Amino acid sequence: MDFQLTDTQKQIRETAWRMASSFPITYWRQKDKDEEYPWEFVKLFADGGWMGVMIPERYGGMGLGVTEAALILHEVAASGAGMSGASAIHFCVFPPSPIIRHGNEQMKATYLPRLAAGQMLVAFGITEPNAGSDTSRIETRAEQRNGAWVINGQKVWTTNAQNAEKILLLTRTSARDEKSPLEGMTLFFTDFDRKYCTIRKIDKLGRAAIDSNEVFIENLPATDGDIVGEVGKGFYHLLSGLNPERIVLAAEAIGIGRCALRIASEYAANRQVFGRLIGQNQAIAHPLAKVWAALESAELMVLKAAWLYDHGNSCAKEANAAKYLAAEAAFQACDAAVQTLGGFGYAKEFDVERLWREVRLYKIAPISQEMVLNYLSHKALNLPKSY
Repeated sequence: MDFQLTDTQKQIRETAWRMASSFPITYWRQKDKDEEYPWEFVKLFADGGWMGVMIPERYGGMGLGVTEAALILHEVAASGAGMSGASAIHFCVFPPSPIIRHGNEQMKATYLPRLAAGQMLVAFGITEPNAGSDTSRIETRAEQRNGAWVINGQKVWTTNAQNAEKILLLTRTSARDEKSPLEGMTLFFTDFDRKYCTIRKIDKLGRAAIDSNEVFIENLPATDGDIVGEVGKGFYHLLSGLNPERIVLAAEAIGIGRCALRIASEYAANRQVFGRLIGQNQAIAHPLAKVWAALESAELMVLKAAWLYDHGNSCAKEANAAKYLAAEAAFQACDAAVQTLGGFGYAKEFDVERLWREVRLYKIAPISQEMVLNYLSHKALNLPKSY
């Protein structure tokens, strides 16, 4: 990722690659098999201060931009860590975004330094089983009782819930209004108290090292001091983190695609079948060349979106396009890698099947490819809204 990077950004990229590559790909294969959180990997990056890449310096962070975050996460994913390693860093980098922009001073002074130092895990409680992509229809409610708040509801696909100390929780504090469906939601950053929360781990296709969970909330207490921003404006506060998250997720996907492509290319350059290297066959070479071009193109959109965001410009269309292009290109790269290795591609010891399983998620989350196209149709092409 050299396109228009400063010397400092190049150094960040090289350092991230060196650190991530110090963990061999066999480490991630074992973590996936054992469904074990990569604490050693997280500690290395936390000790280097990388968890606070986007947290302001006055709160112990680096105070850098989304470009630098994207560079770091790309290198992590490309090293062979895949989504397991990227998620372990990613979910320390982005949950604080609404707190940085909208949290009260006590909240920021108390928790941002700990987040920057990698001393605290945060769960992200947004998605609900009955709402899907229509966040306006969440049912988790926060109600005022005796001068405090009590929260009840259910969340799904909550990352880090097995170990998180705090949870960033989107709730309804007033009924849904059909005329203003995104109003009336409030964002809390509160203690993840297991006395009031039941957590069930989800058995899923990939990224087994990083837990995903269902969370059932019953009378979870919170205070006014736990509210991020304004009551009723939680969805809009949450938006401050969505575009940079999509940019960084796109960079991660590209990194995974490049890792799979590297494995496949090395294999094709050395594997002989019918007396010739399989890389000499266009049926092998062309699909790999095609995904190389797609990954390069997606990267340019990632860098454009990151540049726009870091310079204070609107980047919603570009961030969504970057996520779409990267998810498509990365999945095709991993699929081509599996096909190139043939039967060995299906074997866990060659790792491309793990990368294939992990990269598939980027086509679904944090927003589906179809919803990206819906958004771009409406916002970029001025077509009638279809969702």
